[in-house]
Amino acid sequence: MSNDNINVFQTQPYRWQGIDELIYKNEDGNPSFKDVTRHKLFSENDPQGFEVRYFEVSPCGHTTLEKHEHIHIVIPIRGSGFCLVGSEIVKLEVNNLLHVPSWQWHQFRASENESLGFMCLVKVERDRPTLPTIEEINKLKENKAVAEFIRTKN
Repeated sequence: MSNDNINVFQTQPYRWQGIDELIYKNEDGNPSFKDVTRHKLFSENDPQGFEVRYFEVSPCGHTTLEKHEHIHIVIPIRGSGFCLVGSEIVKLEVNNLLHVPSWQWHQFRASENESLGFMCLVKVERDRPTLPTIEEINKLKENKAVAEFIRTKN
């Protein structure tokens, strides 16, 4: 989708006309996430422009634990959940705003009994995520709350 589409219509709750629902990171072959989908709602043609995506994490689902240079601006619009940002676990609720800074470990998790849906704003041209090494996971797990929160394939 380019910036030629100035209005994207919602056809049913959390689904938009002409926007495909994709498996989160399916192209990466990375199995370190559970029950997450994504929709690319808007993307500018300019590499310096922005992209708006909608992610939906099913109950008990989670995204990958990762970090990268680019930042995220996140706006939850459905349900509730939590996000690890660095060494802090942040509660996510509808219409709150979350800033994920550059090079901070982060992972999103839905609550046990409801989905978490959120809009995510990022630059069109961005770096690929870095996944943690076993040593980095062990370092993160020195914080008991983080150890209980994170989900990895390791």
